[in-house]
Amino acid sequence: MDWTRGHTIGHGSSAAVSVAKSRFYDDVFAVKSVELSQSHFLQKEQTILSKLRSPYIVTYKGYDVTKENNKLMFNLMMDYMSDGTLSDEIRKQGGRIKEPLIGYYTKQIVQGLEYLHTRGIVHCDIKGQNILLGKTGVKIADFGCAKCDDPAEQDCGAVASTSEPIGGTPMFMAPEVARGEEQRCPADIWALGCTIIEMVTGGSPWTNVTNAASLLYKIAFSGQSPEIPKFLSLQAKDFLSKCLRRDPRERWTAKELLKHPFLEEAHSILMANQDFVTGSPTSILDQDIWNSVEESETMEYSIQTVNSMDSPLQRVTELGSNSGELNWRWNDDERWITVRSSK
Repeated sequence: MDWTRGHTIGHGSSAAVSVAKSRFYDDVFAVKSVELSQSHFLQKEQTILSKLRSPYIVTYKGYDVTKENNKLMFNLMMDYMSDGTLSDEIRKQGGRIKEPLIGYYTKQIVQGLEYLHTRGIVHCDIKGQNILLGKTGVKIADFGCAKCDDPAEQDCGAVASTSEPIGGTPMFMAPEVARGEEQRCPADIWALGCTIIEMVTGGSPWTNVTNAASLLYKIAFSGQSPEIPKFLSLQAKDFLSKCLRRDPRERWTAKELLKHPFLEEAHSILMANQDFVTGSPTSILDQDIWNSVEESETMEYSIQTVNSMDSPLQRVTELGSNSGELNWRWNDDERWITVRSSK
């Protein structure tokens, strides 16, 4: 594809995202770029996206390698999503999205997860910042942490298997992930529940936590789940309870969740009351909606490489006891950290 790079609309510690336009057509798209020598995660994302075709997954448009300023750059071309991230939309809606619209967005996310999970792919980093909005609704994006739930699955191709170190965002990690045990499809369902709470409250699924180590310890061993807001409807509360079961074997699958009455009821109400969507989101050209894509790769962290202790239980216990030494603190804009192993 012969294309021209426009201005940068987002930065990460390694990758940058730019607006791009075909030189011969009116096609506008987004290009995520990084130096070829540092493109491991981006190449993995390209491998995954090239195999996916779903209206609920950000659209893959191709890749290439270019030479710019005497550097070889790996470029991943993706769908141009004009309305920002779900986290942006939460802020635009005043910090809380109305329940019917939550149900509408949630159904599309679950449809995307059902598509991925039937192909043996675990996203591993579901959260508002990785859900993009466009004219047709929402799409799941950022597959840099994704893994193959079953290495035998052909659709996974060269995608990392779940035996590799875990990745994702601590605030959205499931208990079994925080303990370093496994990261399979049920972990995405837990993260979906946390994302719904993000839409409902405009805040974190976990409160009163000051650093990542103590957060991981709380998720792993406290026996608690994120608090379900009391003002939600009974249907919404029940839906969340199916997502936030601590035992991954008891969580509903994406396929089961699609049959939950909360999604159908919310969709019907929204279709009858279009005023739930207030205003037109700002253009992607006017905001840094991609800042969250790789905003915190600088803190590469793997529960499997924190120290030389033998078991996940010992490792996370050590994190909890030594959290003051680690001093992993964040402000309101930094608390949702994407964690990726460098292995």
